[in-house]
Amino acid sequence: MTDDARQPRPAKGATPAGRSPAVVAENLKEQLYATLTVMAVTLGLTRAEHLTPAMAALAVTATALGLWLATVIADQQAHRVVYGEVARGADLRRLLYVSGPLLGCALAPLLLIGLSALGVLPLVDALYTSTWLGAAALFTWGCRAGLRMGASRVAAVVAGLLDLGVGAVVVVIKLASGH
Repeated sequence: MTDDARQPRPAKGATPAGRSPAVVAENLKEQLYATLTVMAVTLGLTRAEHLTPAMAALAVTATALGLWLATVIADQQAHRVVYGEVARGADLRRLLYVSGPLLGCALAPLLLIGLSALGVLPLVDALYTSTWLGAAALFTWGCRAGLRMGASRVAAVVAGLLDLGVGAVVVVIKLASGH
């Protein structure tokens, strides 16, 4: 297959689990935001002195839980203001689906920190590996988006690299501002 051969494109509106494209886009937005935030946290933790795996796990868990709770509370408040009632049923399921990645972003770092606690790898290596996994996710999402938009493979890789570059800038800004 040549670089400019087009990938088959799913029909418009075809999304996971029958979700609307708008809801899937919100979910992905939260995945991207959570990935950037956890990348900044794990990278920032590499500079901490006397850090233990338990302390690192607590920092990652608190970050993910704090992001998730803030999002759920904000979404619930917005729903109450707009609709005059608390989100229930399908609205609550949408809210939880959209905010779910904010918790899921902690899984890979916690697994790696757990391996560090077991002595399988040094904690700093676990934190750097976690950061690199987040970077790989950003690159993959950029490539996938490029292919979904009908770009060639080369253009999709460029899109992935651009997403990775933007992610790096965001992480640097978060680190510089103390996050």
